Amino acid sequence: MATDVNTRRSDCSIANTLDIVGDRWTLLIIRDLLFRDGLRYADLAGADEAIPTNTLAARLRHLEDAGIVQRTPYSDRPPRHSYRLTDRGRSLGPVVDAMADWGVANLPGTRRRLPPTAP
Repeated sequence: MATDVNTRRSDCSIANTLDIVGDRWTLLIIRDLLFRDGLRYADLAGADEAIPTNTLAARLRHLEDAGIVQRTPYSDRPPRHSYRLTDRGRSLGPVVDAMADWGVANLPGTRRRLPPTAP
């Protein structure tokens, strides 16, 4: 992850933001956490897009390292965690919202995802 000033590839804010959230899955994880706080791993793995579990685990670690997601244990045996957005993560809400607006306007047949119902 290139968030440290000494490891960034340039001073371009877009390039550095994409280093954190610019892969295929990360914004979908953020989208789901924006809708519901405190999701468990299984909740995120059960999303319609079917993110591979190894990819989900890696992206959650990456987002935690970047200060976007906070992991909280809810079980010791076996060790299990829930995930929530930090303030920094929630600040990505308008970005995700703008992407949803663009998709609906420019990609026929797409729709805004409604927040999932709470379990």
